[in-house]
Amino acid sequence: MKRFFLVAFTITTLFCTNTFAQMPKFGHINSAELIQLMPGLKDAESKLEVYSKSMDDQFKNMQDELQKLQADYQAKEKLMTDIAKEVKQKEMQQKYQNFQQFQQDAQEKIAAKKEELYSPILKKAENAIKDVAKKNGYAYVFDTSVGSFLYAQDSDNMMELVKKELGIVTPVVAPGALNPAIQQAPKH
Repeated sequence: MKRFFLVAFTITTLFCTNTFAQMPKFGHINSAELIQLMPGLKDAESKLEVYSKSMDDQFKNMQDELQKLQADYQAKEKLMTDIAKEVKQKEMQQKYQNFQQFQQDAQEKIAAKKEELYSPILKKAENAIKDVAKKNGYAYVFDTSVGSFLYAQDSDNMMELVKKELGIVTPVVAPGALNPAIQQAPKH
């Protein structure tokens, strides 16, 4: 009888061990935090800012030109013939349509430029997460930056593994020391 219980216990133990060994491994990462640490992000942000500024400058120039044209029309309207008024009104209407079209095109161009600049950075982060997940046997990786979980089982934070994969080194802050990234300006 003892032998039967010993065999049953051994089989149960092996079954449970095998079942737990086959349980999927879960990991999580805050992708927004990772993206902020990515090399090339500051350069992409800077380039996008310069591009956006050039579009904004063109927009303001067109707006100023339209306002001047309208002010000139209003100042001279009483002295104009009906035909001259009609010609000026059509000219202003055309400029206004061009202005609206430029505004729409500029938004599309800025979005395309952002995609062009950020896409390689996002792809590199995505590939690193996938590589780390495969190397470390993760079945699922959740993005905590989305914040859509109400509950999740314990999982491994993969941030350090992915940063290592990407070669990102973050300075270690001594306990009690202020993090230089969040130090406040001295009070005067």
